[in-house]
Amino acid sequence: MGVILGVFGVVAVGGIFAYYAKDLPSPASISEIKISESTKIYDRTGEVLLYDIHGEQKRTIIAFEEIPSYVKVATIVAEDDNFYNHFGLDFKGIARATITNLRGSKVKQGGSTITQQLIKNIYLSPERTLSRKVKELILALEMEVKYSKEDILNFYLNAVPYGSNAYGIEAAALTFFNKQARELTISESALLASLPKAPTYYSPFGNNPDKLKVRHEYVLERMHSLGYIAQDELDSAKEEKLSYHQDPTGLKAPHFVMYVIKELEQTYGQEYLKNSGLTIITSLNWELQQEAQKIVLEWAEKNEKRFRAKNAALVALDPKSGEILSMVGSRDYFDKENDGNVNVTTRLRQPGSSFKPFAYAAAFERGYTPDTIVFDVETNFGVQGAEEYIPGNYDEKFRGPVTFKEALAQSINVPAVKILYLAGLADTINLAHSLGITSLKNDPSHYGLSLVLGGGEITLLEETAAYGVFSQEGVYNEPEAILKITSKEGEILYESKNEPWEVLDPQVARLITSILSDNSLRAPLFGENSYLNLGNIPSAAKTGTTQEYRDAWTLGYTPDIAVGVWVGNNIPSTMPGASGAAAAAPIWYHFMKKLYEITDLTPKNFTSPRPINTTKPILTGSLGTPIILEVDAISGKPATEDTPISMIEEKIFYEPHSLLYFISKDDPQGPNPSDPSSDSQFYSWEEAIQKWIDEYEEAEDFAPYLFPPKDDVDVPPWGTSTSTAPLSL
Repeated sequence: MGVILGVFGVVAVGGIFAYYAKDLPSPASISEIKISESTKIYDRTGEVLLYDIHGEQKRTIIAFEEIPSYVKVATIVAEDDNFYNHFGLDFKGIARATITNLRGSKVKQGGSTITQQLIKNIYLSPERTLSRKVKELILALEMEVKYSKEDILNFYLNAVPYGSNAYGIEAAALTFFNKQARELTISESALLASLPKAPTYYSPFGNNPDKLKVRHEYVLERMHSLGYIAQDELDSAKEEKLSYHQDPTGLKAPHFVMYVIKELEQTYGQEYLKNSGLTIITSLNWELQQEAQKIVLEWAEKNEKRFRAKNAALVALDPKSGEILSMVGSRDYFDKENDGNVNVTTRLRQPGSSFKPFAYAAAFERGYTPDTIVFDVETNFGVQGAEEYIPGNYDEKFRGPVTFKEALAQSINVPAVKILYLAGLADTINLAHSLGITSLKNDPSHYGLSLVLGGGEITLLEETAAYGVFSQEGVYNEPEAILKITSKEGEILYESKNEPWEVLDPQVARLITSILSDNSLRAPLFGENSYLNLGNIPSAAKTGTTQEYRDAWTLGYTPDIAVGVWVGNNIPSTMPGASGAAAAAPIWYHFMKKLYEITDLTPKNFTSPRPINTTKPILTGSLGTPIILEVDAISGKPATEDTPISMIEEKIFYEPHSLLYFISKDDPQGPNPSDPSSDSQFYSWEEAIQKWIDEYEEAEDFAPYLFPPKDDVDVPPWGTSTSTAPLSL
């Protein structure tokens, strides 16, 4: 019975193989291989070729003897260390892959040998199906029968793609190291052997230099552990500093292109892109991109001399559609020494005060107004039992009572922290998420009140898109880099469809814009002629500077464009004096000016917000309910019965209280709080005001108006608080 089943099994397997083998090509035709069409990436006009994923296939066939032994062994240990011991199939690898695939319920891992990879690259489609796998096994077995191991390895090393249009080891050596294959060192050989697994992902010109380094060292370690190189050779190879040949492919807008390729790979996979002949029309404005690259490089060089800030990044979006018009991820993509290939527009960095508008927007949604009065005084926000939190201001000054709009326009820190508290940390995070800043964690306890000063990490790209929401009066458009994808047969596979949605009350967006576009409001800190003022181009802008000058930001917009700029070092370090206004704003200013010079955009005015109606004085710019007293015109003290009538004048005074005295923070337009002291921040805010009055000279300008002269005169009580808590006022 067992014999019968065995025979039956052999016949069944043989039948399956015969069924799939009947239409397969012969591996004997390997010398007549034709490489498939490459995928081409264009700018928005479809006329400027930004990148050809393969392009003209750079390949020079060389004899097996001309290929260094280190290249051969590095390739074997990287791709198939059992190469010389199998006949095309590695059953251990297949078993391992089968288990992985069964667990995932999809065919994801192939356990491929070098022979199978050669077959897959030459003859078969990239689809991950059982039938394709069977065909691959059949052809691999046939190839092992027809050719020697040396022949198969030679075919592989002359055909496999290494990325950057390089096919075969000779082209790879020339592309990446500007030398012939026979001149490669052990370290260079190991690096090239690291690439075929994922050429774009591991490319020395790509976004993952750290991952390439790990794989490179892995290959070297395997060469040593399997006995191909000695310990001293391993040590020397690890210490060797590799010098890459600058990418000679004519790659344009490299950070943007790599961003596009990453998106494409998520949909189509690397193998399909290599051979499918797709045409990609992107959103990039090439003329604008060239100007952006020039401006970023010019000012980055200046910033390096002035502030030790080596790098800069810029992204420009059309806020009406979300289309990315320009993306410069670093000052010089090919500057490997400074990780120029890293795209900082998509990296997490602390945004500093550029995050403040989102807290203010959340406060406006809750019912606060731009004219609401808040005290800018040194305040400890650490509630009882919690760690102290006493933020300072950029200029180390405290201004006393200021309006919300003054505080935002002049980027004053203490009021911003108070406003985040009033708006609610959770509500502010939720608002930021709705505006596209999804990199923030959902848990408010992860941040605390320092979030408003840039305590969370976000990306320049998503924050620029969020500022675009203000530009479009509350409407969000997700950043878009790809407009159209067409197959080599002309079939449209994808076409961008603008899907805007309202995420913010238009009135709130207009209020933020009215503040950020008012040059007179920010002038007390930035001056009348700062780089945030575009003159005859109506625009709104906000800067950001992180602690110890580690990051400098400027974000701004008009009704037609949203632009974000970052300045810093890839590895965060102190840049003395490199504020957002000093280091990032010049880049933003010159790019915006150039944009309106070279495009057909006409400057437009923003829509003004509606007038705000409220019955609460504290929300309209008043310091509170006024007290009218008769005073001696000469002494300023309360008038007495002996004061001549001609010397008596009436004056208005305000008793100093924090905002929490007058409003319930969650309902500022509602009734006054019956017990202000029930708010956890009440006492610290009140005490901070008194301390400011007692200690700071700046308070002298306000003191006559903040409280009436006491001189043994009973002052009429006012306000609606019934609190009996002792106040040192």
